[in-house]
Amino acid sequence: MNPSPLPAHHPLLNRRRFLGDAACGLGAIALTHLLGRQGLLAASVSGKEPLRPVIPPGQPYAPRAPHFPPRAKNVLVIFCSGACSQLDTFDYKPELIRHHGKPLPGAEGLITFQGEQGALTRSPWEFRPRGQSGKMISDLVPHLGALADDLCFIHSMQGKTNTHGPGENFMSTGFTRDGFPSLGAWVTYALGTEDQSLPAYVALPDPRGKPQNSVNNWAPGFLPAAFQGTEFNATNPLRHLTPPPGISARTDVATRDFLQGLNARHAERFPGDTELAARIASYELAARMQLAVPGVADLSTEPPHIIKLYGADEGGSKVKDLRAAYARNCILARRLIEQGVRFVQLFNGAYQTGGEGVSNWDGHKDLFNQYSVHGPVMDQPTAALLLDLKQRGLLRDTLVVWCTEFGRMPTFQKGAQGRDHNPDGFTCWLAGAGVKAGLSYGATDDFGHRAVEDIVTVHDFHATLLHLLGLDHERLTYYHNGLERRLTDVEGHVVTGVLA
Repeated sequence: MNPSPLPAHHPLLNRRRFLGDAACGLGAIALTHLLGRQGLLAASVSGKEPLRPVIPPGQPYAPRAPHFPPRAKNVLVIFCSGACSQLDTFDYKPELIRHHGKPLPGAEGLITFQGEQGALTRSPWEFRPRGQSGKMISDLVPHLGALADDLCFIHSMQGKTNTHGPGENFMSTGFTRDGFPSLGAWVTYALGTEDQSLPAYVALPDPRGKPQNSVNNWAPGFLPAAFQGTEFNATNPLRHLTPPPGISARTDVATRDFLQGLNARHAERFPGDTELAARIASYELAARMQLAVPGVADLSTEPPHIIKLYGADEGGSKVKDLRAAYARNCILARRLIEQGVRFVQLFNGAYQTGGEGVSNWDGHKDLFNQYSVHGPVMDQPTAALLLDLKQRGLLRDTLVVWCTEFGRMPTFQKGAQGRDHNPDGFTCWLAGAGVKAGLSYGATDDFGHRAVEDIVTVHDFHATLLHLLGLDHERLTYYHNGLERRLTDVEGHVVTGVLA
C-alpha cells in the first residue's frame, strides 16, 4: 500500500517555513562554532571550563605554566613493544605455580586473540624477594628487581583491545584509533619546554626498528604539527646537521641571516600570518639543534664506568650486541633528560622483523627462548638508567614510566609454548618525582588473568601522569571538529593511592 500523500498545508510543503527553519539552523550552528572557539560555551562534560594554553605562533615551544604546582617537570617513558608478560616479570602468583598444568577455572574452551587456550602455566623463571620491601620479582629481570624499593608497581591495569596496533595507540594516545595526539604531544602542547636548543619531545625507537604503529606513538594528531616527537636514536642520529661539502661556515651563517631577514620583512607585511611565524620558529629550532644535538648525542664523552654500568661496552653475541645497542639509547635518554628535554619516549622492542616474537615481547609460540633474549636486553640498561638518574639527582624532577600495550594470559596457548594477549590485567610501574617508592598498587586475580582490586584504566593512568606534571586532565583540551578534545576522552580519575 502506498503511503498517504502529505496534506497541502503540511509544514514540509511550506517553502517560506522551510527556508526560515534552514536559516535558523545554519545560524545556530555558526553561533555554536564561534562561541566554542572563544570558550564561551557551557562547561565540558566534566563540569569544568577548558584551560587551553595560549601559544604564540612564533614561539610554540616557549615554557608555559602548569595548572597547579607540579611534582615532576620531565617525563621519561620506557615502552616495551609487543606486550611484555606481567606473569614472567613483576606479578607473582603462587596459585599459578600450585595449579600449573590445570585448566583455568571457569574458562574451559576459552578462545582469546590467537585461538583456544591450554592449561595454566607457571613462569619458567623463579620469583625471589627483592629489596627491603621483599617484593617478589622474576629472575628474568634481576637488575630491575634489585631496584624494587624505588619502583611503584600498578598491577591492576586494564585496556580496551587485545590487538597490538590499537593497543599501542591506546597506551600512547588514549584512543585505539589512529589520528589522536600522543601523550608527549599533549604534554609539550600544555607546557612547552625550558630548553630552546633541543626538541621539547624526543622519541627513541629501538635499535631493531620502529614499534608496530610507528610514528602514531609520538604523533601530534590534530594538535599543531610543532608538537610531534622528534625521532632519532644512538644508532640513527639526526641527519643533515652539518653543512654539505663545499659550503663554508661563513657562507652557511650568511645564508641563514639572509633568510631570517627576508622572513622578518614578510612577517612585518603580514603580521597575522601564524603559519609563517610557526615555520620560522621551526627553522630557528633546527638551526639551534645543529649546535646542540651533536653534543648531546656524542656518547664518547661518557666515562668508562658509566658505559659499563649500562652494558654498552659488550658485544660478541646476539644478546650482548642487542643489549649494547639498547644501552646506548638509554644513555642518550639520560643525556636528553639532563639537558632539560621535557618528554622522552624510549622504546624497547620493534615491529616484527624475522618472525613473531623475535624483535619484541610478543611471546606466543616459544616464550622461554624469546624472553631469554628480551629480558637480558631490557633489564640491565633500564636498571642502569634508573640508577644513573637517581645518582645525578634527576629523579627529583623526572617521572619515569614503564609500560606496555597489554599483558599476557596465565595459560599457554593450545599446542604452543607461549602466552596469548590479555588486556584484562597487566602491570606498569612508575618511579621518581611524585610517586610512592616500594609500593604495589592494585592486584589481579589469583592467576594473574583479570584486574580485581583497585582497577586502573589507561585513562586513569594518563590522568595520573598529567596530574604529576601539574595538569588537570579534565581541563587540558584542544578544540577540534566541534569538540573539546582531551587525552582522557570523557573518562579517567587520578590514582591518588600512588602519589607520594
